[in-house]
Amino acid sequence: MLCGCIDIGTNTTRVLVADARRGRLTEVLQRRAFTHLGRGLSAGHAIPADRIAATAEVVAAQHALAREAGASAIRTVATAVVRRAANAAEFCAAVRRRCGVEVAVLDGEEEARLAFLGATRTFGHTLAGRVAVVDVGGGSTEIAVGTSGAGVEWSASLPFGSGVLADRFLRGDPPHPDELAAARRHAERALDGLEPPRVDRALAVGGSAASLRRLVGPVLDRAALDRALDVLAQDSAARVAARYRLEAQRVRLLPAGLLALGAVAARIDEPLQIGNGGLREGVLLDLAGSA
Repeated sequence: MLCGCIDIGTNTTRVLVADARRGRLTEVLQRRAFTHLGRGLSAGHAIPADRIAATAEVVAAQHALAREAGASAIRTVATAVVRRAANAAEFCAAVRRRCGVEVAVLDGEEEARLAFLGATRTFGHTLAGRVAVVDVGGGSTEIAVGTSGAGVEWSASLPFGSGVLADRFLRGDPPHPDELAAARRHAERALDGLEPPRVDRALAVGGSAASLRRLVGPVLDRAALDRALDVLAQDSAARVAARYRLEAQRVRLLPAGLLALGAVAARIDEPLQIGNGGLREGVLLDLAGSA
């Protein structure tokens, strides 16, 4: 069946439509809009009315695209930026009024579960042993550990992501070494006391991970992360974007996303292999399985 997912995140709002058959996905449509819903927004604060209205327009347009593509079931989800906002109910009501779409605000545990499902099912082959899936978004970082057969056995949702770190620490273009060091320290401190289970391999998903594939290839070990950071710290976002065929808005967030990924990789003591799918793919597989 053709299923659609609209994913309302801290930095972007995305739509994915895919044909889900026998637990596999074949992409039909994918679009992204940089809505910056959480720019400069601290947890517990209200999302400004103009951003709510603009994002509702994007959701309406993406929902129409999914319908035009033939999606028979569409699920709209929101992640950290909405679940931590003081006016989450107001946001969901505004989207409902604009286009009749109900928004499911995911908690951290459900977001981690769906990212794990999407990452492990779309990797290309069955992953043996215990797997960690690291999903660095704009407003949070989810870590899920489990097996392909049994699913998630442990998860954590952490209050930092590429948007949070970039807004708080990274001002320069390119960012100054002191800014990068401060962002790295913040991510590492947020992981203090976290003790994930030992894993046999780890996957990285999300916008930062997908973009880093362009810079350094499919595996994010310490050497690859250091090479990527050198690239991002030596030139402006516009020049890096042109060189690697990325969007400048994504490149501005990429040093922060990279530092978040590096902090988690060090904590789980495994290099990160960049996955082929994450939260949205997990939503579609979950939707198709329950239809």
